[in-house]
Amino acid sequence: MRLGASVARALDPRAAKIRVRHCKGLAECERCLELQREAWGFEDKDAVPVPLFVVALRTGGQVLGAFDGDTMIGFTLAVAGWRDRHPMLHSHMTAVLDAYRNYGIGGRLKLFQRDDALARGIRLIEWTFDPLQAKNGYFNLVRLGAIVRRIQPNLYGITSSPLHGNLPTDRLVAEWHLASARARRALENGPGGVIAPRRKGQFERIRIPKQIDEWKRTNYGEALRAQAEIRGKFERLFARGWVATGLEPGDEGSDYILEKI
Repeated sequence: MRLGASVARALDPRAAKIRVRHCKGLAECERCLELQREAWGFEDKDAVPVPLFVVALRTGGQVLGAFDGDTMIGFTLAVAGWRDRHPMLHSHMTAVLDAYRNYGIGGRLKLFQRDDALARGIRLIEWTFDPLQAKNGYFNLVRLGAIVRRIQPNLYGITSSPLHGNLPTDRLVAEWHLASARARRALENGPGGVIAPRRKGQFERIRIPKQIDEWKRTNYGEALRAQAEIRGKFERLFARGWVATGLEPGDEGSDYILEKI
């Protein structure tokens, strides 16, 4: 069952004119490199080089582009891999130009990615994301129905992107089990909230302070301290078998919701 239509209704209608398709040819791979610079301010040392996009196209990965007319305004790169003796995709990066943010383009790319993977018999897509970016966490866990069992400290080192604020690149590992009941419910229901705990002790929470982005700009020490505290909480709970399954926004910040599943 294709679930794209149900989610598309929840996305910004301005996204309707954007076409998503597989990229092809060297020129479109080169455009993906340009988009990394434009979207994140990456220097070349941190950007994925053009040859890797070409290799992904030729070895069972994905290079998906979002196009406004003839202009590529976003892309997703995934490489082929294996997990527990089954094929999977590792979705390494998704970039969308600032002018097209909040139009649902990222959602369109993920839905195309899902449909393409399932058509090839692939049922798992993984990717990493910054736990401090609560908006991304909500999209991944609540909108898509992914789960998280692992955190990888400073995975990519300190990067040149201003968006990373010179902090270690701690990353949560999202697991998107494409045919799972959780993922299907998330895609069928569209935007929604996390179900409130029914009994004390059934859920754990990890808060991302609402000031975290401001601290990145104005108080590096406080941002670094908060990041280390959040990292430690995830490490301890994951080691005890807790799984991040949702994110709940609030006045003082956003809470990751963890449960035993």
